[in-house]
Amino acid sequence: MKKTNFLSKIKSQAAFTMIELLIVIAILGILAVAVLAAINPIEQINRGRDTGSRSDSEQLLSAIDRFYAYKGYYPWTTNPNNDSTLAFRGVSGDAAIVVASGSIDAWEDDAVGTPCYVLDKIADGNADGSCPGTNEVKRSFTDKITKSDYNHLYTYFSGNAGSSLYVCFKPQSGAMQEEAAKRCVDESGSGLPEDLQPAAASVCIDGSEYVCLP
Repeated sequence: MKKTNFLSKIKSQAAFTMIELLIVIAILGILAVAVLAAINPIEQINRGRDTGSRSDSEQLLSAIDRFYAYKGYYPWTTNPNNDSTLAFRGVSGDAAIVVASGSIDAWEDDAVGTPCYVLDKIADGNADGSCPGTNEVKRSFTDKITKSDYNHLYTYFSGNAGSSLYVCFKPQSGAMQEEAAKRCVDESGSGLPEDLQPAAASVCIDGSEYVCLP
């Protein structure tokens, strides 16, 4: 009898009361909220997206540079003597959005008659073979960056001798938005490279700045 009472007493002392369980659950909840606040999962997701956009920008930039090295002219022209000036354009399907004016024009080369699309020229060409490609990128890459829900890439080239080609994207994460704003300095783009400053009206929109590579 004494043994039974002793065991019952130990069991009652070892068990948790409802209040103790609620306190533990409350503490765990507070810790979980604190951890989520510190990690900021939305920011981490957006950083991942920005990392992907940066990688795609580098790949597009490299593909166009390789095309230039191989052909001696950029894919939006048809020979080395053509005007290579390129407005601030956004890749979206076979079209390019000229952001400054808001109009939509096909991102095509300057051929008279039947032009070829730039993305076909740096990939595997078009379906009927009339516009051959140089296979600088896989078709899966051009398909990816032209999807409607993709954070579209933008290109800019001033056309002046010695100028760089730029590929830009609108950052989603706070960290990269801050980086873009610091690079612009102001809406006139005084912190941008000299050959990118003519596009400052599109790149350095206050509160909506773009990251541009290189």
